[in-house]
Amino acid sequence: MTAAVTAEGISKRYGDTIALKDVSLSVDSGDVFALVGPNGAGKTTLVRTLTGTTMPDAGSVTVLGQSPNQVKKGRIGLLPQSFTPPERLSARELLGYYAGLYDDPRPVDDVLTDVGLETADETWYTNLSGGQQRRVCVGIALINDPDLLFLDEPTTGIDPAGRQALWSLITDLADDGTTVFLTTHYMEEAEQLADQVALLDSGSLVEVGRPTALIERYGGGTHLRIETEQSLHGIESLGVDVETTETGLRIPDVAPAEIGEIVSRLEAQGIDYETLTWTEPSLEDVYLHLTTETINEQQPSEPAVNPVGESQ
Repeated sequence: MTAAVTAEGISKRYGDTIALKDVSLSVDSGDVFALVGPNGAGKTTLVRTLTGTTMPDAGSVTVLGQSPNQVKKGRIGLLPQSFTPPERLSARELLGYYAGLYDDPRPVDDVLTDVGLETADETWYTNLSGGQQRRVCVGIALINDPDLLFLDEPTTGIDPAGRQALWSLITDLADDGTTVFLTTHYMEEAEQLADQVALLDSGSLVEVGRPTALIERYGGGTHLRIETEQSLHGIESLGVDVETTETGLRIPDVAPAEIGEIVSRLEAQGIDYETLTWTEPSLEDVYLHLTTETINEQQPSEPAVNPVGESQ
C-alpha cells in the first residue's frame, strides 16, 4: 500500500527543550493513524513538521509523495489544536469564506450536512455550543475536499455526544478514501478509530502498531477500574497494586473473587467512587504500561551528578 505520509529521523529542539527525537513513521493511504501521548509529548510539533509549518532540525518528511511545502494546498486539510475563526460569522458564512480560498471546494451545504450543522447553519459561531464550534472547525478543514486530513486534538473539550458525532464523521471520511492523521490523548478514541496507533512520549516514538496487536502484546490481563476523585495518597493499602489513571484508579490482574474484598476496604476507608468496572485490557493499559516503562528506563538506579540524554 502506498504511504501518504513518511517521516524519517525527525528531530526538533527549542533551545534546551527536545520536542522531537529521531521520530520515524509511515502512514498508509486511506488509513486513520492516531498519535497518542500526554500533553507536552511533542504531538503538535510533529503535526507542524509533517504539514510543513515547522522545519525539523534533522530528518526528512514526505507527504503525498512530495515535500510538504510542494503539495498543492487543496490536497491537505489541517485542524490545529488551537483555532478560533471570526466569531460573528455564521457556520455557513465561515465555510463560504474558506471555500473561496480554493479553486475547487466542496459545496458548503454538503459540508454542513457532513458535520451535522445543517439546522444551525445561520447561527453565529460565538453562539454555538463548544461541540458545534469544533464541528465548524472540522468543516473548515474539509471544505477543500482533502486527500489527507490532519486533526490535532479534534475532540478536546467536546461533550460525549459531540465526540461520538465526530468519530462517526472520521470513520466515514476514511471509508471514502481520505487519509486521516489524528492526535489525541483519549485512548478510547484512538482504539475505536485508528488502523495504526503510535505512542509519543517526551518527543520519542515508543511504539507503533495496530490497536489489537498492541493490546495483545502490552495490555496485560483483566483489571478493575474505579472512577473516583480520590488520589492514591489518600487511600490506605487495598491489599493489591493500584495505579492512577485520568479518571481514577486502576487495579491490574484482579480476579472476580477479589472484587468484594476491595470494595469492602474502599467502604471501610470512606472512599467515594462513581463507578467500579471489571474489564479486559484496552489501549489505555498499553499506554500506561509503555509510559511507565519509559519513565523507569529514564530513572537512574542511583543518583547521577550529570544525567545524560535527559528529555523534556
